[in-house]
Amino acid sequence: MNQNQSPNTIQNPKPSYEPKVKGPEMNDRDRVNDILALEKYLTDSFNISAREASHPNLHQDIMTILNETHQCQYEMYELMFRKGHYKLEAEEQTKLDQTHKQFSNYNSQFPYPSTLVQ
Repeated sequence: MNQNQSPNTIQNPKPSYEPKVKGPEMNDRDRVNDILALEKYLTDSFNISAREASHPNLHQDIMTILNETHQCQYEMYELMFRKGHYKLEAEEQTKLDQTHKQFSNYNSQFPYPSTLVQ
């Protein structure tokens, strides 16, 4: 763990072949980050398209593409996380429990009882 990293940080090590100081040339991280940005843009656009599609077959085709695009975006994020380019902060269990309880209590406010929400 480096000195700028908190004990709650979850991060994989960066590849040893990556330079410590980024130069002007594109590297693997830049390329995957570019693909990730594109996939995010595409999911936003396909969300709008699916919402506004007026023909059932067109809507279904867009939904299929939307799901595939979301999957690709997630895979790019996972790749970047595995390569050490993203880090997560672990949350304390008490805070997770408190938030879960808060949102679980919202169940009673729904107009119809739900057996699916636990």
